[in-house]
Amino acid sequence: MELRTILQPECASCATPGSKKKVLELVSDLIAAQYPTLSSQEVFESLLAREKVGSTGIGNGIAIPHGKLTTIDHPIAVLVKCTEPVPFDAIDNQPVDILFALLVPAEQCQTHLATLAAMAEKLSDKQVVKQLRKAQDDAELFRVITA
Repeated sequence: MELRTILQPECASCATPGSKKKVLELVSDLIAAQYPTLSSQEVFESLLAREKVGSTGIGNGIAIPHGKLTTIDHPIAVLVKCTEPVPFDAIDNQPVDILFALLVPAEQCQTHLATLAAMAEKLSDKQVVKQLRKAQDDAELFRVITA
């Protein structure tokens, strides 16, 4: 999977959100800024609905929040590196500092699963994660994940 097709440079952010809710709001705002047909509220509600089913914190300081929308026709991604880890109810009970958020069209279930699997695989590479954590700015964060 070519990440550049779903992740815009403007959707990679080094930030200090402070809480799970604030980081999901940041993700929603980044998406809405790049895709004016989407409201940050509908994006946030989609991500929050999935979190209510169970945390998307996969462990090792990483979360892959995701949601489905009927108003999009292609996957959209956001990468956030939190300068301070945030509590995220992850499976290992550790705070999260790297989030790869994904929105997919509601009717594209196979795309959703394939993209999630590809991201989980990329984020299981310890070297990639180490480089993401060292990234000093948004541009470097984008370069690392799309390399």
